[in-house]
Amino acid sequence: MRLVIQRVSGASVRVGGRSVASIGPGLLVLVGVSQEEGDGEVAWLAGKVANLRIFEDQDGKMNRSLLDIEGEVLIVPQFTLYGDARRGRRPSWAKAAPPEEAKVRVEELCKALETEGARIQRGAFQEHMEVELVNDGPVTLILDGPR
Repeated sequence: MRLVIQRVSGASVRVGGRSVASIGPGLLVLVGVSQEEGDGEVAWLAGKVANLRIFEDQDGKMNRSLLDIEGEVLIVPQFTLYGDARRGRRPSWAKAAPPEEAKVRVEELCKALETEGARIQRGAFQEHMEVELVNDGPVTLILDGPR
């Protein structure tokens, strides 16, 4: 699993002009699922996302986590995170998990984050989404599973 984590002051998702999710301060997390997911990966990633100290404290240092600030998480499935564009002009999606499997894994991540204490909003799976965000910092991290 591959996550692109962005610290945001707000983010939202629209599908067909209709709002499907919206958060205030917190994290926008783009989620790609590979065909080679390992056991325990989802729980490890959820723990990382919930507890990464990437929010500023009173001294302006990144010492606070999502849970510390009581922020929200917007999870957006994005299979293109496993696109391989090293050859040719059209990316290969061969490493991305099939949609049925990816949907289950993304939902497992959402539930694991909720277990950690995070408040979750979800983007739409297998839909054309318009994602809007205000990147705070900007702070953006790429997090791959522990394998």
